[in-house]
Amino acid sequence: MTLAPPTPATARAAAGLCATARIVARADAPHGTTRLPVLDGDGPFALRRIRGHGNQARVCVVGAMSAPLGGDRLAIEATAEAGSALHLTAAAATVALPGRTGEHARYDVWLTVGDGARLDWLPEPLISAAGSDLRMTTTVELAPTARLVLREEQVLGRSGEETGALRSRLTVRRAGRTLLDQETAYGPGAPGWDTSAVLDGHRALGQLLVVGPEFDERPAEVRLLGGAAAERSDDGAGRGVLAPLAGPGALATAVAPDALRLRRLLDEAALSAAAE
Repeated sequence: MTLAPPTPATARAAAGLCATARIVARADAPHGTTRLPVLDGDGPFALRRIRGHGNQARVCVVGAMSAPLGGDRLAIEATAEAGSALHLTAAAATVALPGRTGEHARYDVWLTVGDGARLDWLPEPLISAAGSDLRMTTTVELAPTARLVLREEQVLGRSGEETGALRSRLTVRRAGRTLLDQETAYGPGAPGWDTSAVLDGHRALGQLLVVGPEFDERPAEVRLLGGAAAERSDDGAGRGVLAPLAGPGALATAVAPDALRLRRLLDEAALSAAAE
């Protein structure tokens, strides 16, 4: 069953801000490029078209105000139509902050990729500040020949502070069938999240998901990230693994002491997946 995106709305209410940004990429067949017939920023989302590469259209999300705060309801909807190529990034990290009401915030991302299309979703890290409470979902619908590169990075607390509460769910469906469905929870109210079986004291965590029909013919190989450093528990470099999915894709998962070292691990995973 395909989930419908939330009803579009922008309103300042007692509970917080409701805002949705929309992006549609469409192949311009005569010119071999991708155009953007819909580029609609809203609330804290200022969308900026940046220089593309080849047939790819590129969009940068710029934060127009502090968000998400407690009580906010935010969403981004992005569609790469058949044959198009869309690259989405962000100008800076997103910081989840506490609000005035104590209510949790929601941040939902909806990505749709058509046949023969490619979508790269590569935002900057999400930082869970002390006292915040954020529920985040990312839902992806892929056509059978679609390609996806998706990176998620989460930093638990700013420098020298405790983390807020963060619950995150990632659901990816390909041709109507579930390829990946996972949910994580960290911070107050999530038992065991900082134990040696989960984060073991690390404060930055992330994943890189690569999906494409080429993995049907040649599944990714399991690889440790970080080289020899990944085998030492006290080096402070973090650790990670790249592994095949039970389907045409590969998933890298990594933890590290900070965002910089996490990005290095995920960049290594991206190079390994591209070489498959």
